[in-house]
Amino acid sequence: MSLTVLDHPAVADRLARIRDERTPGPVFRRLIEELGVFLAIEATRDLSLRSDRVTTPVAPAAVQRLAQRPVVAPIFRAGLGLLPGFLSVIDDAVVAHLGMYRDPKTLDAIPYYANVPPDLTETDVFVLDPMLATGHSGVAALAMLAERGAQRMTFISVIAAQPGIDVLLAAYPHVRIVAAALDARLNDHGYIVPGLGDAGDRMFGSVTSVPVAVRPT
Repeated sequence: MSLTVLDHPAVADRLARIRDERTPGPVFRRLIEELGVFLAIEATRDLSLRSDRVTTPVAPAAVQRLAQRPVVAPIFRAGLGLLPGFLSVIDDAVVAHLGMYRDPKTLDAIPYYANVPPDLTETDVFVLDPMLATGHSGVAALAMLAERGAQRMTFISVIAAQPGIDVLLAAYPHVRIVAAALDARLNDHGYIVPGLGDAGDRMFGSVTSVPVAVRPT
């Protein structure tokens, strides 16, 4: 149950379009947001509810509400693309922010920013990153959250590669992974094959995820 891969015709069609190198940036970005909706619905399926009562225009009614606001944590940059879709499903989620980039030589994840609630002990936390490739960024993100007590963590990704899944679950065996597709391998540069390229670059029109302040001169 650690890995859930979506199985839906509308998801498959969107995956086909984002994999296509001819898909323009604005369309790519919209499709990622739409996939974020499908992923969020599946990932939040088991959130706890509490009973309540409201008065409709006709009569009182017994209703169910979320028992607690979850935390959603996009990994900069590309995770921001999934955030609007997630918030369209859980509109009052607390948004945390995790900044890190991949060292182009070592492929290690280099954290540079974290804005996270101080105590996540009893909170459902959802990490957003469209590509689960080497797993290094995922492990670094989960470590930031675990330091603040997070135990119920879900990693949401559009495409996950088996090597990244293995790395993530070796470090955090109880994390749940929800993805729209599963690819088998990585190339020598740590990119998912066949994948879709660099999700952040394709969404935002950039050419690198390395912050200007730390780029080699």
